[in-house]
Amino acid sequence: MASLTSVFHSPTLISCASSSSSSPSPSSTKCILPTKTLSFQSSKRCGLLLNDKQFENGRRSLVLRSALDEVSVVDPPPPESEDVNTELIASLKLKLLSAVSGLNRGLAASTDDLQKADAAAKELEAAGGPLDLSTELDKLQGRWRLLYSSAFSSRTLGGSRPGPPTRRLLPITLGQVFQRIDVLSKDFDNVVELELGAPWPLPPVEVTATLAHKFELIGSAKIKIIYEKTTVKTTGNLSQLPPLEIPRLPDALRPPSNPGSGDFEVTYLDNATRITRGDRGELRVFVIS
Repeated sequence: MASLTSVFHSPTLISCASSSSSSPSPSSTKCILPTKTLSFQSSKRCGLLLNDKQFENGRRSLVLRSALDEVSVVDPPPPESEDVNTELIASLKLKLLSAVSGLNRGLAASTDDLQKADAAAKELEAAGGPLDLSTELDKLQGRWRLLYSSAFSSRTLGGSRPGPPTRRLLPITLGQVFQRIDVLSKDFDNVVELELGAPWPLPPVEVTATLAHKFELIGSAKIKIIYEKTTVKTTGNLSQLPPLEIPRLPDALRPPSNPGSGDFEVTYLDNATRITRGDRGELRVFVIS
C-alpha cells in the first residue's frame, strides 16, 4: 500500500528517481517538485494514479496536470471608464450651450430653437443619470445665472405664468437673471435685472427685482418654493434711492393663477451646470456665476 506525503498545488514537471539496495528492503521512489516532495513506498512495484494515468517506479519522469488546468477563469468585465464618461458629458454640455446661445435667455427662441434645446438637454440628462439631492444638496449652493428658459419664448417676463410683456405695452428690457440659493437658510431668491424706459429726454431706469422664496426638497430631486416678498432696488444713477418692498398678498386676495408657490425638478446638476424642468414644462439652463 502506497502512502502519499505531499499534495500537489500547481502543475509542474517533476522527476522521479528510484533506488534499490542489495537488501530485501522495500524499494523507494522520491518525486521532487520545486516546493513539494512526494514519496511513496511499496514492497515490489509502486504505482500512482494521477489524472487517470498510472506511473510506475521504472519511469524517470512524469508530467503532472493539476486540477487547476481544468478550471476556466472568466475575468469580470472592465469597469466603465470614467474618462470616457467625463468626455461624453463635456461634449453634451457644449452641445446644449451651443443650442441655447444667442437666444436672449429664450426671448428670441423660435419653435425650432425650442426643439433643439430640449433635445440637447435630454441627452445631457440621460448621460448624467438620476439625481438624489438628499445627499447632494450642497451642489445647489451658490449664485446661478440663467442662460435659457423655454417659457420666455412667450415674450413675457412671467414665462408660462402671467407677467409683464417685454417691449410691447411697457418699455421693459430684461437683463441678467440669477437664482441665489442658500442650502442652510433655505433661501431661494430669483434676482432679475430690468431696464425701464422713461420719456425722452430722461434716461432709462435700471432696477433689480429680488423675488424672495423659501425652498424645501420633495423626494429625491424636486424642489418646492414658497414666495415671500419682492424687493425692487434702483441701480445706476438712482442707486441712492431706498428699496421698495412688496409683501406677499394674502391668500384670500391671491388670484388662482398665482398661488404663491411652485415646484420644479432638477434633472441635471454638477459643479458648473444645472438643468431644471418646471411644473408647467419649462426647461431652464443655468451656469454657476
